[in-house]
Amino acid sequence: MKLVSAAEALFSVKCFAAAMLALYIAMRIGLPRPYWAMTTAYIVAAPFSGPTRSKGLYRAVGTIVGALAALVLVPPLSNAPELLALALALWIGACLYVSLLDRTPRSYTFMLAGYTAGLVAFPAVGAPAHIFDIALARVEEIVLGIGCATLVHSLVFPQSLGPVILARLDHALQDARHWIGDALRPAPDRRNAQDRRQLAADITELRLMATHLPFDTSHLRWTANAIHALQERLAAMMPLLSAIEDRLAALCALGDGAAVARWGALLHELTAWSAERDADPAAARAAGLRAAIAAHAPALGRAASWRDLIEVNLAARLCALVDVCAECRALRLHIDAGVHGSLPEAARRQGGTRALHLDRGLALISAAAAAIGTLVCCAFWILTGWPSGAAAPMMAAILCCFFATQDDPVPFIKVFLMYTIYAIPLCALYLLVLLPAVHSFEMLMLVCAPTFLVMGVLIARPSTYPRAMPFLFAFAATLAMQDTNNANLVSFLNSTLAQVFGLTVAAVCTGVFRTVSAGWTARRLLNAGWTEMARLGNGELTATVFEFSARMVDRIALLTPRLALAGAGDDLQAADALLDLRVGLNMVQLAESKAGLGRSQAALGPLMAHLARHFAARPALDPARQRRLLRALDNALRSVCADGAASAQRVVAAALTSIRRDLFPHAPAYRASPLPAPELP
Repeated sequence: MKLVSAAEALFSVKCFAAAMLALYIAMRIGLPRPYWAMTTAYIVAAPFSGPTRSKGLYRAVGTIVGALAALVLVPPLSNAPELLALALALWIGACLYVSLLDRTPRSYTFMLAGYTAGLVAFPAVGAPAHIFDIALARVEEIVLGIGCATLVHSLVFPQSLGPVILARLDHALQDARHWIGDALRPAPDRRNAQDRRQLAADITELRLMATHLPFDTSHLRWTANAIHALQERLAAMMPLLSAIEDRLAALCALGDGAAVARWGALLHELTAWSAERDADPAAARAAGLRAAIAAHAPALGRAASWRDLIEVNLAARLCALVDVCAECRALRLHIDAGVHGSLPEAARRQGGTRALHLDRGLALISAAAAAIGTLVCCAFWILTGWPSGAAAPMMAAILCCFFATQDDPVPFIKVFLMYTIYAIPLCALYLLVLLPAVHSFEMLMLVCAPTFLVMGVLIARPSTYPRAMPFLFAFAATLAMQDTNNANLVSFLNSTLAQVFGLTVAAVCTGVFRTVSAGWTARRLLNAGWTEMARLGNGELTATVFEFSARMVDRIALLTPRLALAGAGDDLQAADALLDLRVGLNMVQLAESKAGLGRSQAALGPLMAHLARHFAARPALDPARQRRLLRALDNALRSVCADGAASAQRVVAAALTSIRRDLFPHAPAYRASPLPAPELP
């Protein structure tokens, strides 16, 4: 084991100090379960002060809502334990469902509201007349733990999240600059698709981390809007760069060396400009670059060739890339200014699209698994009359909620169960031997220090956190659920067995109802994208370019690790979510720009209907439907090229060219004069 670092030691000491402060105050004011305050101080602790404060706020709100739910449910249903168990299980499932649809740290609020109702209600079943006192005490204990953790981590050598977010942001920008260089060089040293999709994962991770920024202790918290806007631009850059790579490859495939050479000098200049980090070149040269790109693009007319259309599309994408690069540079400079306390007013008003992928079906399955696991434990508790059986549904609810975001939560629950069992001897030592001999708070601190300080170091390390946290949680929860002044071997064994039983039921119910493979989840992600694109084509859904891009980039980020787990032999490897993103963005652009067309607008209706049918049928590909779609694309291109008076002619022609190139890369080249439907290779 490596030596303890200063950061790990500091984190462990702060966690222990916060826990002991919470425990001391809870004992001093006479709360019935003071160890809940200590346990909470560890649960909300994070290496950085921002996440600690945000988790504390979300946990406090969730705890209060859960306690109110218990107050509403227990008194009227106390004489019908079966109905009470059903009501609590449904509440837990409903809260988990809403939590899974949030996909930000705020989801913690809804998850806490769910299982906190169980933590309050299940122990109160035998004494419903005291439900208010129990609920109030639980809220006081948990809020006290939150307050102490927030106070200590915010005032004692607070660790800002800002440097971590800025480092991730700069890493994503550097990846984007490398990709620009790869895409625009005549002979690029291309990285593989896995590297491209990793940028999507970085963007989504940044988006989720940035939700903690308003709670951070640094000036970076004032730049949250600018950071969200920069993430939005990075997301928009992905389809632009992949499209530019493809269009340059298409020009090379057409064998037109003169066209490639004509663009070469401009591409070199654009590459050099994108690598510069100074503010002035971005403002001074962006307009000149856009003018140079426009000058390279050929004119459009009725006789426009496929090469002309490819160049028009390339010019449109390069202009968009210049705009995005200039905005990224300006936003990054705004963020630096904000860190030094002088954020421009324009940057404060920036905002990003928070659209993320939501899987309502999987959320419903997860909620059902949590509700069923809770009901099974309640049924066993009611039928056996187990005195300490309340711990079983409590632990089942907590574990089903904790790991509901995983494709297969069972291995995680099994690890939690295993380390809970490993913690039993230590729990017995403390409850039955050490704590009864302690008669002062100073001695209590000395007795607790070895265990908690060591575990604090281990939970600070990513490599040991998955094992250390279950061990610490099991140890602290056992102290919290026991009356440490009157604990005996019988009550300890009853409570411990109930916890183990609850964890076992959580693993079994999750394995039966909730476990899915990485390939299954990947197919759902792809199908969600295809369904959204079919709705775009049908006109059932309207979305902005940034909104659609943010959601599809999030899907790509979720898809990347699952494609790796699916294996090379899986048919999912043939799917290209980045291509789907490009096609979908062009469909959004068509919907936004069609009002700027003249008589050619009529040709877009049949095309969008064909696109809707194409994506609704995915992953299946019908050759006859493909031929009809290709014919509709060519007809729309001819109509738009002939519509010279339309203000949106070049924008729509570029979007149509992109869709044709992305969906039919190997089809015969477009011809200005209509011919019989080409045979697809």
